[in-house]
Amino acid sequence: MSLLVVGLSHRSAPVSVLERASLAADTQAKLLQDTLAAEPATEAAVLATCNRIELYADVDKFHAGVAELSTLLAQHSGVGLEELTPYLYVHYEDRAVHHLFSVACGLDSMVVGEGQILGQIKDALARGQELHTAGRLLNDLFQQALRVGKRAHSETGIDRAGQSLVTFGLQQLAAGADPALWAGGKRALVIGAGSMSSLAAATLARTGVAEIVVANRTRSRADRLVEILQQGDDTAVRARAVEMSAVGDELTRADIVVSCTGSTGLVLTADALADALGVTLDAAPEAPAVTAVAPAPGDVDQHAAWVENGSAASAAHAGPVAAPPRATVPAQSTGPVRLALLDLAMPRDIDGAAHRIAGVRLVDIESLAEASADAPMAADVDRVRTIVSDEVAAFGAAQRAAHVAPTVVALRTMAADVVAGEIARLDGRLPDLDEKQRAEITQTVRRVVDKLLHAPTVRVKQLASEPGGAGYADALRELFDLDPQTVAAVSRADLNDPNRGRS
Repeated sequence: MSLLVVGLSHRSAPVSVLERASLAADTQAKLLQDTLAAEPATEAAVLATCNRIELYADVDKFHAGVAELSTLLAQHSGVGLEELTPYLYVHYEDRAVHHLFSVACGLDSMVVGEGQILGQIKDALARGQELHTAGRLLNDLFQQALRVGKRAHSETGIDRAGQSLVTFGLQQLAAGADPALWAGGKRALVIGAGSMSSLAAATLARTGVAEIVVANRTRSRADRLVEILQQGDDTAVRARAVEMSAVGDELTRADIVVSCTGSTGLVLTADALADALGVTLDAAPEAPAVTAVAPAPGDVDQHAAWVENGSAASAAHAGPVAAPPRATVPAQSTGPVRLALLDLAMPRDIDGAAHRIAGVRLVDIESLAEASADAPMAADVDRVRTIVSDEVAAFGAAQRAAHVAPTVVALRTMAADVVAGEIARLDGRLPDLDEKQRAEITQTVRRVVDKLLHAPTVRVKQLASEPGGAGYADALRELFDLDPQTVAAVSRADLNDPNRGRS
């Protein structure tokens, strides 16, 4: 196994860089295809969310792999390599496994413990499978990550350590008040009908808003989301769908706006928001800026969500990780809030200048990151970390054992061929043997061979599963003079098994 991950996230890069580096679906597909075409990589998968972009690959050369994956990320993101490099992190082999498992459990999420990342990991795996860029290693890795994430949520209270990004965002909009009391009876406008927007609409419905209006470029998807909202047994919310062209009119009636689209440009400009509120943007007072400091890497134990960037033992395989920069965040305008805006998109949907409009409160990805940095972490985080460590060890052992398995199969196949050849030779020398005698001799020879091979093959699997055991397969091939093509054929047959890896 030579697993390599190169990426950037809200832990290593400012929002402005993440926005520019975001990858559309077709760009992700091209990135995967180009990664496979690169010499060091034999498999590839990309995990792209609103606050992370990570490229996973099975490579045969570490340094060449890091250079190639970094270059490809820069080319497809549109951010120059020189500018992007300081924000990239690199994990290799077991550290890469540990990273993905931590991500799957929500330990590296902006809001610790949120479970939406599991769906995004599932989508990343499905994309790799559809494009045939995910082979045996990445299929095993991502499927195991999904199982680890589900285990963390079922066996611990990690969900209590944080909420979904939507719930946390509504709490920030409520500014310390009970979100249910704050949102009760209000009108909400949800822009977008994807997974995050659907989650936002469902959360708003449970919170107790009186009405939800869904706007989406594809009207049928908005209609479908409205239908789902109205079928909910635990809510009595009014819901309707509108065209995107009606957003301006709906803004004049909305109290809460949640936006999460795949647009590469602004969906709501400051001017449009000012028009909806009947104020002049230029006349709005300029709020003073405040400086917020993201938690330093040394605060890992305190905040728990900070990604571990490697220890002395893995420093040789860890790339540069930039300390999160200071972010200058405009303060919100003072006075009563007439319109609460929650922007969950990356790149952002809502103009950051909206903070200049009197009566507007804006919460976006950047402000959520700052707020979540000070959120108290539950003791369950430590239990999840233990689960992750145990699962990383188990995954490594399984991969090492799987590496030697084709060699063991090839050895037994060779032994069976030897037995068959000797029985055929015996038939030629003793043609008068009856069927019963021949069957007994054949069974005896097979038992002898099986007993001779049993102990060494069991033991070599045990040894291969231990750290540093990758060389036992090579030793077995050398000792028994096994044909490498035969071993490779067994590996291909195992990889092409349609039932392999299904859960």
